[in-house]
Amino acid sequence: MSAEHALPEVRVETECGGFTIRVNTDKAPVSSATFLAHVRGGHLDGSSVFRILNERNQPDDLHKVSTVQWGWYEQKDNTLPFERPPIEPTSVTGLRHVRGTMSMARRGTGTPGSEYFIILRDEPELDFGGRRNPDGQGFSAFARVIEGFDTLERLHARGEDGQFVKRPIPVLSVREL
Repeated sequence: MSAEHALPEVRVETECGGFTIRVNTDKAPVSSATFLAHVRGGHLDGSSVFRILNERNQPDDLHKVSTVQWGWYEQKDNTLPFERPPIEPTSVTGLRHVRGTMSMARRGTGTPGSEYFIILRDEPELDFGGRRNPDGQGFSAFARVIEGFDTLERLHARGEDGQFVKRPIPVLSVREL
């Protein structure tokens, strides 16, 4: 059995269907451990897909990306049931933002939390040194979709003129396989 097949896999079921993620605990141990703790604790059940980025809903002066963002949408007044991990940049992990990669969203430099996004095409500007954020730190890539990409395409097709969908799409369950 190869090391890749020994990596944990997680199934995410949404109102639009499901997809399976392989979590790279070898190359991104901090981000992976945080995500798996959220999964094992049941913290992502009942969360939602709340932000969909497409070509028409991003400013022209920003490198446009194609993503589906899900998890617990953090707002000023909510408390998370878990702690924030440090950012684990792609310059450390060697992972890249290629089609199907899942990363931790972040509020600022070094502040990932309870939100995740999956990219629908290669997005090198999300890697360390990329131009998506002015600080160049990129995002913590740590997993990849291995099955159910058609579900992500259906979710992405529900994008609106604004980045945040008016009716968040329910995430029904998130389970380790």
